[in-house]
Amino acid sequence: MSRRSFVSKSLAATAGFSIVPSFAVAGLGHKAPSDKLNIVGVGVGGMGFSNLKKMESENIIGLCDVDWKYADRVFKHYPKAKKYKDFRKMYEEMGKSIDGVVVATADHTHAIVAAQAIEMGKHVYVQKPLTHTVYESRLLTNLTEKHKVATQMGNQGASGEGVNLVTEWLANNEIGEVTKVEAFTDRPIWPQGLSTPDAMNAPGTLDWDLFIGPAKSRPYNAIYTPWNWRGWWDFGTGALGDMACHILHPVFVGLELGYPTKAQGSSTLLLSDSPPNAEKVTLKFPKRKASSKMKINLPEVDVTWYDGGLQPDKPAGWPDGKSMNNSGGGVIFHGTKDKLICGCYGKDPWLLSGRKPDAPKLRRRIKESHEMDWVRASKESSKNRLETSSSFSEAGPFNEMVVMGVLAVRLQTLNKELKWDGKNMKFTNINDNEEIKIITKDNFKIHDGHPTFNKEWTDPISANAFAEELIKHNYRDGWKLPDMPK
Repeated sequence: MSRRSFVSKSLAATAGFSIVPSFAVAGLGHKAPSDKLNIVGVGVGGMGFSNLKKMESENIIGLCDVDWKYADRVFKHYPKAKKYKDFRKMYEEMGKSIDGVVVATADHTHAIVAAQAIEMGKHVYVQKPLTHTVYESRLLTNLTEKHKVATQMGNQGASGEGVNLVTEWLANNEIGEVTKVEAFTDRPIWPQGLSTPDAMNAPGTLDWDLFIGPAKSRPYNAIYTPWNWRGWWDFGTGALGDMACHILHPVFVGLELGYPTKAQGSSTLLLSDSPPNAEKVTLKFPKRKASSKMKINLPEVDVTWYDGGLQPDKPAGWPDGKSMNNSGGGVIFHGTKDKLICGCYGKDPWLLSGRKPDAPKLRRRIKESHEMDWVRASKESSKNRLETSSSFSEAGPFNEMVVMGVLAVRLQTLNKELKWDGKNMKFTNINDNEEIKIITKDNFKIHDGHPTFNKEWTDPISANAFAEELIKHNYRDGWKLPDMPK
């Protein structure tokens, strides 16, 4: 009998327990609350270290990072943990002893690291954005449902009081029906809008080929990593992907959004390799059927995103001198009765009218940290598990919304509102004969006092083929995702 089968049968025999008692499964790998999870981290030099430090009540047994100079302080902090550069080797050597995996690599490798862990039956905590593409988000959502593991996306505001209050005020009809939402971030705070840099020799402490992973090969340059990878399309998702998972989360859950049906983006100079310095994206969502907790209809709604220093106009009645920016961004819900405003992570919600809502408490309050909420869920049985505040059942569809914004920006030169079939993950109004060219360098110069450009472009490519690659990447040889569950 497998450990998973034993745990399942033990649960059936102990109907009062949502967690199997430790004495019932001693030595079989199940972790009751009094026991500790065996956790490994993949991508530990940055946010991964922050996450692991909040899980130190558990056993941190393995650390993996492609850059051992960047990760050196983490290795020293956990001297007993085994060290790796390749997560696949770590899985192979340590797989039987691993209970949970924390994934905080560059965006483009989130899916492949997490998917393989889920296939092994491991619980996963994945930094935001959950994935680089729509297809990868759908895959992680479906794999989680198949394998019944505990999951959490690293948008920590989901465990905060701000998101709770925003959701409950909307459900209680405090501002009426919402047909427009505007949101923004003050990011990027890393280099963006750059032409492809020249080749350099990679330091010996970095495995550059492993960093590239499933993306197409390119020469190393120091500007790519660490951290600055967010400003390169192949590795990151720009300011939108970085911050929308924090800022738009209360919008997604509070308005019970699903798939958008239309998308349109615009930006400053759009380059082939690096996200633009500033963007505006509008996603349109159809009328929805509200859940039983909602005391309001959910009509069609436009969600508009700004970044790079852009902000929505301040509505009439905005307090003089009050900044919209709260901890890196903000949201305005435009209701038929009032306007609801909150900051990044749903922080500090308030109504423009000045009213103080007293809505019923509908959401679970997280008493521990976002990370420890995942640890708690990982110790519970799949049949009776209380889901985390940002499990992949919610975070997966939400992340599809976020990376749809990236698609709208990268396809903006088609000069039309794009129509989206969310169920089938495809655009329905890109014609077979449409082509796209993208600027690789603008070659800006001042000539005789006048600004001049000698722009270099990619060759024309099929717009449909380009869109399909953005929706579902073609990984390079040696890298493969699990199949999509039926």
